[in-house]
Amino acid sequence: MIPSLLSIPVLAALAMLQSAILSRIPLLQGTADLVLLAIIAWSLHDRVQNGWFWAVVGGMIMSMVSGMPFGVYLAGYLLTTLAAILLKRTVWKIPILAMLLMVFIGTLLTQGLSVVALTLSGTPLPLLDTVNLIILPSLLLNLLLSIPAYILVGDFANWTHPLEIEV
Repeated sequence: MIPSLLSIPVLAALAMLQSAILSRIPLLQGTADLVLLAIIAWSLHDRVQNGWFWAVVGGMIMSMVSGMPFGVYLAGYLLTTLAAILLKRTVWKIPILAMLLMVFIGTLLTQGLSVVALTLSGTPLPLLDTVNLIILPSLLLNLLLSIPAYILVGDFANWTHPLEIEV
């Protein structure tokens, strides 16, 4: 219960940091998605069972603070969490590799859904420019930040889910 409630201030702080600071430091036109990184790292942690709650909270927060059509981030984060949970069941022995793979998949999912939503809402986006200027730089930034995010969120998960020692 407590880790679920702690997700609200943690993800809200990450969303503020992402929108206030990281959005001002783009690589070409791409920016890092700290909320996505936190959700993936949380979902891949072995003692965590409430990854879905973090995905819903993060998706709702980002849907409210971003300029994207409502629900794009929610759908992207939920699909990414589904993939992370399925991956955790099969490749759980190599968590760093799973994190990198999920960041790759999650970034492509959320960015792809954003492109589709903007195109459907009438914003013309040239596909090649979108991939080269937004999606690939965002992917690179997310991959660069994925290992530190995995370590920090892992420490937070260990703090909120202490290992029970049997005597």
